[in-house]
Amino acid sequence: MDEPEIAALTRAVREFSTERDWEQFHDPKSLLLALVGEVGELAELFQWVPAAEAVDRFSAADRRTRAAEEMADVLVYLVRLADVLGVDLGAAARAKLAASHRRFPADDVRGVAPDKP
Repeated sequence: MDEPEIAALTRAVREFSTERDWEQFHDPKSLLLALVGEVGELAELFQWVPAAEAVDRFSAADRRTRAAEEMADVLVYLVRLADVLGVDLGAAARAKLAASHRRFPADDVRGVAPDKP
């Protein structure tokens, strides 16, 4: 059986960090701050793009590539944070999605942005 993709990515990121002796810098707070910084860089790409134009503007290869690079940075830091904290990110995401299915039945919320409690 193949290693699940998130587990394989986690292992690859861990190995990358280990090879460079960077574990000493990968405490949860530092990883979280790096993650937030990368989310900020991704947000900056969209900052002044009108919402109705975002999909079209980011269909251009150069913009899509820049967005993909920033999304990859976000994913790598998130995966590393989960690894350091011992969180099975795939299982956590599946559990959260299952809870969301129960909380927001499609027939009750279709086409409506639910309010936050």
